[in-house]
Amino acid sequence: MNTRTILAGTALAVAGTLALAGCAGGGSGQNADGSVTLTLWHNSTTGDGKQYWEDTAAAFEEANPGVTIEIQSLQNEEMDGKLQTALNSGDAPDLFMARGGGKLADIVEAGQAMDLTDKISPEAKTALGTSLGAFEVDGKNYGMPVAVLPSGIFTSQDLLTAAGVTAAPATISDLEAANAKIRATGVAPIAVGAKDAWPAAHWYYNFALRACSKDVLDAAAESRSFDDPCWLEAGENLQSFLETQPFNEGFLTTAAQQGAGSSAGLLANHQAAMELMGAWNPGVIASLTPDEQPLADLGWFPFPEVPGGDGEEGAIMGGVDGYSCWVNAPAQCTDFLNFLVNQENQERYADAFQTIPASSEATGAVTTPALQSALEAYTDAPYVSVWLDTLYGQNIGNALNVAVVDMFAGKGTPQSIVDGVNAAAARS
Repeated sequence: MNTRTILAGTALAVAGTLALAGCAGGGSGQNADGSVTLTLWHNSTTGDGKQYWEDTAAAFEEANPGVTIEIQSLQNEEMDGKLQTALNSGDAPDLFMARGGGKLADIVEAGQAMDLTDKISPEAKTALGTSLGAFEVDGKNYGMPVAVLPSGIFTSQDLLTAAGVTAAPATISDLEAANAKIRATGVAPIAVGAKDAWPAAHWYYNFALRACSKDVLDAAAESRSFDDPCWLEAGENLQSFLETQPFNEGFLTTAAQQGAGSSAGLLANHQAAMELMGAWNPGVIASLTPDEQPLADLGWFPFPEVPGGDGEEGAIMGGVDGYSCWVNAPAQCTDFLNFLVNQENQERYADAFQTIPASSEATGAVTTPALQSALEAYTDAPYVSVWLDTLYGQNIGNALNVAVVDMFAGKGTPQSIVDGVNAAAARS
């Protein structure tokens, strides 16, 4: 896989003010008898994903006598807050999920992440290629990628066919026309879990990717402010799209990934035809189908083009999931990261999570047609921008997401999105 360039922002070390709180993360380290305990936090609470971590930890323990890995699975929406609390308590987990961007840069600036630059094996560097760049801060590496996650629109092909939608919408006008056909069949055109904020905000991110040039995106990654007019244009385009009523009834109180009534669950149970999401979605959807099996008619297409913008055609919004070591973690932490990204474990990761592995050696494990389409678009993209809330860090990212949800709820405007981000940036 020719992993495309992830936009700047991962290379920034911008000071972030992290909230102080007293909650122990449980980093354990060296024991009195010479054995070592590593603590690991991940966000897979059920099914094959959770089992993957248990099996991988057991295999590492078997290969490394005297090392024990204690695992804690956290619900995805709770991960950032609990991790921030644990890091600031001085007792963080030894291994924790990281997504790069400003969120990681803030952790690095606070001295809470281990420099992995000289600890990544040559084999891992070769297999992971440029995806390692997603975890670089000031030219040093602070994380190991496990999955690349292009954003796009996942579909129920059966529902599209029933509505007479025979081709993937290429433009936003095409998508609006498809929505009208789908709605006429009594099915929600698009599911969105706005209750969790970030799924709604992903619509703004993608409209911004179409409205703003790469140079503007790069500049905003450094300034963390929305000074170019394209950011307002993105909001106006999104507002126009919202006026066509494309989403499921009750989308403001719909969760993203929890239960059959979530946005992923609506797609899994054929109650909605589409959902904008990252490439982790097939695994989530599979866990929510009636038989807990992959959705047989799952399809995918890239976010449609929006005429008139400065974004380059084919650019992709996405991210890279990975894992970092706490700055005070035992040396075996980096051994585990190198173990995690060997070919076998990356193939198992792709299978368990039904996603795209970061290792070029393991992409043969991607057999789901929807993910094969996403991988092709990702590989061919002229550039990839990391999620904007990840890019800007937790404080500014949260302000952005809240401002977008306010507009979804009719309580905000395109200008209030720009103002909210700039106000949060000024406070940082």
